Amino acid sequence: MSKKIIAIVPAAGVGQRAQRDPADQPKQYRLLQGKPMLRWAVEALLADSRVDQVRVAVSAADPQAAAALQGLDRTVFRPCGGPSRAHTVLAALEDADLAHDDWVLVHDAARPGLPLPALSRLIDVCLAEGQGALLAQPVPDTVKRAGAQPVPETCVLTGAAPAAQPAVAVVAQTVSRDGLWLAQTPQMFQAGVLLCALQAALQSNKDITDEASAVELLGVAPRLVAGSVRNFKVTWPEDFELMEKWL
Repeated sequence: MSKKIIAIVPAAGVGQRAQRDPADQPKQYRLLQGKPMLRWAVEALLADSRVDQVRVAVSAADPQAAAALQGLDRTVFRPCGGPSRAHTVLAALEDADLAHDDWVLVHDAARPGLPLPALSRLIDVCLAEGQGALLAQPVPDTVKRAGAQPVPETCVLTGAAPAAQPAVAVVAQTVSRDGLWLAQTPQMFQAGVLLCALQAALQSNKDITDEASAVELLGVAPRLVAGSVRNFKVTWPEDFELMEKWL
């Protein structure tokens, strides 16, 4: 018997970096082409019929999820959001009560441009190999590591202190991009593996930024599956206009 494929969309945050004004609504509910960004992201997951259900994890006081997701098949929202992404995904996993070998896709609400071919590639690889994987893209640009700006010395001739300079990052190192990939979502793992990984990472206070980083701490090497430039994460205020052009 085939195992279920459940998608989890953590949507309990507000997306502060995407806000021009503190009064702006959470970014997942900002409209793109007339629809909330969250709805676009869920519809992208539903485009592959192998996804049995999408479970959106929102904060307990969220007043907008019902309207944003109204009428979508195979979709539920659950008020189980936590203080961080990892806490939210873990709570959503526990709430879903899945079998150990069911599959879980975790997708960002801020990636509404996920193309169906990329999603299908990810599912195909995981089912064929029985291993977890994530969408990602090789880093195309030269990578710089920033360092502290050197403090100018006092003028040796006049003894005057240097004029104040605006804070700006400086290059400390050029990092080779060989073998570097930009992680995207969805990230797909068996439910039991992801559950154990998140529990262990949170209990040990490990700094994890995505599901794959938690699984890696178990000594597991997730597969990298080619993503798409359209699947970029809406992070900064100007990203909304760019995403609307893709949609």
